[in-house]
Amino acid sequence: MSCILMNTPVSIVQGASRGLGLQFCKTLLNQNKELLVIATCRNPDKAHELKVLESQNTSRLQIHQVDVRNESHINALSEFVKEKYGKVDLLINSAGMLHPSGKGETSLKDVSFEGLRSTFEVNTIGPLIMAKYFGPLLMKGGSTFGLRSEDTKVRHSAVLVNMSAKVGSISDNGLGGWYSYRMSKAALNMATKNLSIELGRGKNRVICVALHPGTVDTDLSRPYHKNVPKLFTTEYSVECLLNVINSLTVSDTGKYLTYDRSELQF
Repeated sequence: MSCILMNTPVSIVQGASRGLGLQFCKTLLNQNKELLVIATCRNPDKAHELKVLESQNTSRLQIHQVDVRNESHINALSEFVKEKYGKVDLLINSAGMLHPSGKGETSLKDVSFEGLRSTFEVNTIGPLIMAKYFGPLLMKGGSTFGLRSEDTKVRHSAVLVNMSAKVGSISDNGLGGWYSYRMSKAALNMATKNLSIELGRGKNRVICVALHPGTVDTDLSRPYHKNVPKLFTTEYSVECLLNVINSLTVSDTGKYLTYDRSELQF
């Protein structure tokens, strides 16, 4: 393994074919010209915009097929990254599903076993399995990591980001409904807290946070746009989120934060 590869800041964006994941790739590449972005998605052949971005950044963007419901995909990518780079500095678990139908359940009559299972697989189980395989690589990363090129001489811990949502807050739930999505994000928050404890032990601690991006103009939220008082573009949301990520210290690990760095209650 070459020193050049070991010294390259390595980020992984899981769920990069569209929405926030795609925008994370674009903004990360723009913010730090030294950064390598490994973008994963379920169907790379159909990720047309991501492929265009790859053609524009051939040396700094890699696309890998990862279906987070398939543990062997995650394991294979972790082995590739381990062999070639030996560490990961930033992992963003971005893939999300509102519900297989595209609409959240409004009452119990809409709840189904299959809907719950599918939503949990993507929103909760997938990110946790990503952490299982990439946690050891995150613990080896972060020593020269900076999201912005001017920060690369500052020592940082590696960062694991799970994209959560405000509706995953149990204490904030005043409307009900959206069983699958709310429950899966609440469970993801618990997984993030657990990860912050386990990956926070020892010398090379990993900062683990759950982030709420605001209500963003993506396919996931599109059925509900008319009821949203403040709708963000993906560009604005990701810029805010990366500002939060850039500001993180080990004292923030385990927190549930919004795009403006306010702390949410679990």
